[in-house]
Amino acid sequence: MIVHDPHDWVRPVLDFHRSGSFRKGLMPTLVMGLLTALIVAIELRWLRLGPDHPLKNITTMHTLLGFALSMLLVFRTNTAYDRWWEGRKLWGGLVNVSRNLALRIGVYLRPEDQEGRALFARLIGLFAHELRDHLLRERTRLELDAAPHPELPPIDREKHVPAQVVNAMHMRIQRLFHERAITGEQLIVLSNDVNAFLDICGACERIKNTPIPYSYSSFIKKFIVLYAITLPMGFAFTLGWWAVPVVMFIFYVLTSLELIAEEIEDPFSGDENDIPMMRIADTIERNVKEILD
Repeated sequence: MIVHDPHDWVRPVLDFHRSGSFRKGLMPTLVMGLLTALIVAIELRWLRLGPDHPLKNITTMHTLLGFALSMLLVFRTNTAYDRWWEGRKLWGGLVNVSRNLALRIGVYLRPEDQEGRALFARLIGLFAHELRDHLLRERTRLELDAAPHPELPPIDREKHVPAQVVNAMHMRIQRLFHERAITGEQLIVLSNDVNAFLDICGACERIKNTPIPYSYSSFIKKFIVLYAITLPMGFAFTLGWWAVPVVMFIFYVLTSLELIAEEIEDPFSGDENDIPMMRIADTIERNVKEILD
């Protein structure tokens, strides 16, 4: 995620190389400029249409459809931002759940049980990193440090890795209960905390695996292209060749809104503006170790 000063106006305006909408929308905007120039040339140079031609009234249609298009784009952007913000709240909840579980483990386990404390510290940190890799669909094996950890259960990378980490936590908690290291009430409390990890994982998967309906996204793209490509038909009579930069600017604004929505609707894809999952996972790992050391 790009960290910036929301009160700064100069740098965001001039910072084109970090603007995804500018990079992705530049080529389509140039193509639209060429099409606009072609339409203006056909109307004014080839067909030689006069200023009284009925085609100049097509701008009335653009006025009516422009309002509908703006409403669709606003709804599209708001829906995408809601998905991004929900993902951020889920990872914020993961931080709280991890700290709460570590605090309870630190209180419930005896101070001399360093092996149990170290195991839970590794498992809690491991879950955050594995959830990130799971959402990014990476197959690389995560190593929290260079030293081997034979006390950690083997992980099958072909199966649901976060669920395996949660299962290892449950198995360890059950072992502590059978060894009478914790009471039944403490078992219930710890089990609820561990279950919250999979609840967060499932909610993140729902966002990841449920994109915006294709028909809605496809309709908006077609609407933008048809709206922009018909603009020079009316602008040619009033603006002449100035219709080219005007149409390019309008098309860039409309496509940028759609591109921004596309970029933030999946907050777990690893883009610059996505949720900083690695930073949050490192924070969880560090905080848990501080609590349980």
